[in-house]
Amino acid sequence: MGNQTVVSEFLLLGLPIGPDQQDLFYALFLAMYVTTVLGNLLIMFLIRLDPHLHTPMYLFLSNLSFSDLCFSSVTMPKLLQDMQSHISSISYAGCLTQMYFFLLFADLESFLLVAMAYDRYVAICFPLHYTTVMSPRLCLFLVVLSWVLTIFISLLHTLLMARLSFCADNIISHFFCDMSALLKLACSDIQINETMIFILGGLVIIVPFLLIFSSYARIVSSILKVRSARGIRKAFSTCGSHLSVVSLFYGTIIGLYLCPSANNSTIKETVMAVMYTVVTPMLNPFIYSLRNSDINGALRRIFSKWTISFFSTSDFKD
Repeated sequence: MGNQTVVSEFLLLGLPIGPDQQDLFYALFLAMYVTTVLGNLLIMFLIRLDPHLHTPMYLFLSNLSFSDLCFSSVTMPKLLQDMQSHISSISYAGCLTQMYFFLLFADLESFLLVAMAYDRYVAICFPLHYTTVMSPRLCLFLVVLSWVLTIFISLLHTLLMARLSFCADNIISHFFCDMSALLKLACSDIQINETMIFILGGLVIIVPFLLIFSSYARIVSSILKVRSARGIRKAFSTCGSHLSVVSLFYGTIIGLYLCPSANNSTIKETVMAVMYTVVTPMLNPFIYSLRNSDINGALRRIFSKWTISFFSTSDFKD
């Protein structure tokens, strides 16, 4: 313990790419981040303005878009700044803050995906009871419960991390303050941290993952009973795209945190982290909304309303 010291900052190694590829990847990640921001802002904007979208499904979807926007913003601006300035240091307090908000919005997305899957399950399997089951009170309760649970869980992980001591080695082999990467640098006993990751990971990752797949399995089973070729194609198209994003999100997280392998290289872990921190928030607007007829209809209505208002104002001035 002679080399133990008070760590005031950490150094992020960033992405494992060569200097000659920095500009290319910078442009790529900047484009992906801008797409994520604009796509999720558009969804929140449409749901807020169009009364036709004031339904339980779109209440969950607006919260999911907000979560995706914040989730990507926790890591991407810092990554882009480091790639441009080549200064990859982050303070101790800043590192814990980034870890807290990263866990907060990652866990929130997990719970919201469960709520959305349950909403679709009730809407398709029990359409006559949908308005009774998915009451405004229940929807609000599910959203508030998701926020409360994620705030508590992320705060608990952050406080457990703050109690650890760190040695002189302050180099994080990642592009953000990842919890598992920080635990590798700790000099203190991390058994409590690992236990809580395993227990809470089951609550936040495994249980939602199983509930989502169970909901979609029941949806597919219910639609197959209708014996409609069009309905079957629509069901598999919708459920397949949703499940592909869910599998990408949960699969990479489970592989990184709950089933880590000693053979995982830094490059492999970084690529897996990019998949759920960058790619998934960018894909969600397209998968859940922009292919949705309700969202497209709302976009046309608002655009038409603005167009009519603009020309009416121009004619009045003339």
